[in-house]
Amino acid sequence: MSSAWKATRADRDASLVSPTSGHAEPGVPETVLSPPCKVEGKCHPGKTRRSHNMRVPVMDTNRVPLMPTTPRRARNLLGSGKASAYWNKLGMFCIILQREVTPDNQKLVLGIDPGSSFEGWSVVGTRDTVLNGMSEAPTHVKKAIEQRRVMRRARRHRNCRRRPSRFQNRLRNKNALPPSTNSRWNAKMRILNHLCNAIPITDVVVEDVAARTWKGKGVWKHNRNFSAIEQGKAWFYRNIEEKGLVLHTREGHETKELREQFKLKKTRQKSKQTFGSHAVDAWVLAASVSGATRPTTKNLFYWAPVRLHRRQLHRLEPQTGGKRSGYGGTRSMGLTRGTLAVHGKLGLAYIGGSSKGGVSLHNYRDGKRMTQTANPGDLMVLTRIAWRTQGFQEVTGRASSPA
Repeated sequence: MSSAWKATRADRDASLVSPTSGHAEPGVPETVLSPPCKVEGKCHPGKTRRSHNMRVPVMDTNRVPLMPTTPRRARNLLGSGKASAYWNKLGMFCIILQREVTPDNQKLVLGIDPGSSFEGWSVVGTRDTVLNGMSEAPTHVKKAIEQRRVMRRARRHRNCRRRPSRFQNRLRNKNALPPSTNSRWNAKMRILNHLCNAIPITDVVVEDVAARTWKGKGVWKHNRNFSAIEQGKAWFYRNIEEKGLVLHTREGHETKELREQFKLKKTRQKSKQTFGSHAVDAWVLAASVSGATRPTTKNLFYWAPVRLHRRQLHRLEPQTGGKRSGYGGTRSMGLTRGTLAVHGKLGLAYIGGSSKGGVSLHNYRDGKRMTQTANPGDLMVLTRIAWRTQGFQEVTGRASSPA
């Protein structure tokens, strides 16, 4: 191992994540389970106010989800050796008990506020709020499909590898979702699956995306425009019911009435990483079924998908001499792209592409590339992630503060 591991930044970053997904960790720092006190309202000088943190998901030794617990009790279980630490692909910290437990779960409701760019999530019990979340919706697929089509058609006029034309069989899978629609609703389904694997969710409440269609002359464009939304929504609802969850739907005006009933406000800044942007709608949807009266925490998980560039036969633009090298893929010098790792000098990052004997490292918060020449031997591999996760705590008078 390189001597660069003596860097204090690497040690600090490594203490906030698990060594490998699903493996035990001997000690979990208190900063993971109990973020700094930044709560709404004013604290008296010299005194601290007890903050209400999101609950910690719990699973037994067979990975059966149990009722979430408080951060203090999770620390006691980890300290006594009765549980081990675990991080899932959403970046959520969970604990796994060292014994099998018969589930005695209560009603937990998941509220979902779908959106075109951002989406709200909230898991609420009969009294307490388990977690709040905000996720970025994938919006790159449409342009990527168009670019792929242009490059494919251009390859047909050159002497290079290509797949045969398939314009004769476009109606073969007429019930399939369009690529951009499939990416959006499939991303929702993946987040829901990760939440259900860690939390015993019983009901799901979704704000119904209403899209009226009319028959008649001059409205065919309107019908065709909304057909993809209706297909994606129907696919999402069908998969929720197939998981054995109880599905509830609410219309947009009902969500607004629920916000007024609970006396909660929603900000107009849709991209603001705070509870009031999207998670507030998800919370009122879930509370309308669970029976909760107020949010016990407004802390927030922010999930941004890690985009991997899939393998391409040729780069879009040729290099010097007219050569077109390969591009993309899911492996970089024996490492899986999207893997969270710690570098001695750069700290916590996730692995991207590779070039000239080195791998690219990207900032795990904003996805910006930090270097292209990292030595794989200087990396401590942690776990595979599918989303870049940040924790935000609600602060009065300004935007949420990263935990």
